[in-house]
Amino acid sequence: MTYVVTESCIKCKYSDCVDVCPVDCFREGPNMLVIDPDECIDCTLCVAECPVEAIFAEDDVPDDQREFTALNAELAKVWKPIIEKKDAPADADEWAKVKAKKHLIEK
Repeated sequence: MTYVVTESCIKCKYSDCVDVCPVDCFREGPNMLVIDPDECIDCTLCVAECPVEAIFAEDDVPDDQREFTALNAELAKVWKPIIEKKDAPADADEWAKVKAKKHLIEK
């Protein structure tokens, strides 16, 4: 099993999760993060660190977010690793309140 970053991360891109990851499995895209399923060791440390609750165990991803499991795997192959916390975008707090953001993913 792996962990999956879902829709809540889009346009928020808080990276608190990156600091606690012991294997550097996070990848950074233009406006969200994903988890490389081949690197994730299922430690659960990132889940509690996400301020927008965007990270789920693969088996617990909500039904309306299931496509993010494949999307994390796909994008992890092309996006670069992020290994330390960065500042979130200036408008991240406003985007954290928005629910429907799938159409905003920048690949």
